[in-house]
Amino acid sequence: MKQLLILILTAFILQSAKSQSNQWSLIWQDEFNYNGLPDSTKWVFDTKGNAHGWGNNEKQHYTAYNTGNAVVEKGSLKIIARKQKTDKRDYTSARLITKGRASFQYGKIIARIKLPGGKGVWPAFWMLGNNIDSVDWPRCGEIDIMEHVGYEPDSIYGTIHSNAYNHMKGTQKVKAIAIKKPYTRFHKYSIEWTPEKIDFFVDGKKLNSIDNEYLTDKEWPFNQPFYIILNLAVGGNWGGKHGIDDAVFPSTMEVDYVRVYQKK
Repeated sequence: MKQLLILILTAFILQSAKSQSNQWSLIWQDEFNYNGLPDSTKWVFDTKGNAHGWGNNEKQHYTAYNTGNAVVEKGSLKIIARKQKTDKRDYTSARLITKGRASFQYGKIIARIKLPGGKGVWPAFWMLGNNIDSVDWPRCGEIDIMEHVGYEPDSIYGTIHSNAYNHMKGTQKVKAIAIKKPYTRFHKYSIEWTPEKIDFFVDGKKLNSIDNEYLTDKEWPFNQPFYIILNLAVGGNWGGKHGIDDAVFPSTMEVDYVRVYQKK
């Protein structure tokens, strides 16, 4: 009888897991199974904020179409920050966006990433609202699926910013999770985003959950399409809070894949 109950329970668990996996359909991906520059049908090099440090007093100059800062090889995308003086800045790096190529409203957005380590680096996997050019930040909304600062080697942050909730006011909705060995192996960083809430995960473990309060778009601008961003910043108000260790450069953020799923 006991064995029968175990068999029934096992079958139920397997069926439940299969049912949950079948809820999602893959609609967009980059597996980085090619060599050279990132696929230009999917990614754009973003350099527009170089003149003012991207609003965060960051120290890097983002280059465009430069394999020294962004290259796909051996099955992964490598975003590389270097100690390299250019355009009155002391570092170069890359910021890749899907704006104008692909944007998404709701779904599961996931990337498998091995992070760079060292004081002064600030890697991120995040999203901004498509309407940023017309309403500006923070009204467009920001979803930080994964942020990490090198002076906190065991912490990963999941955050939203909006007009009502943002770091300029100190009202951003943020949580952190401890993680082992973010620099020596890949981890999966993801959100599950619905009209009701945004859940954040690291390796399938829930990091943060933010509910739609159903107030105004000042609180919840997350009912519109957003585009994806991958970047590796240097220094800045947060990343450089405890200085920059030049010994860590070149510093590499390695991305195995980026995938977007939506419910069937």
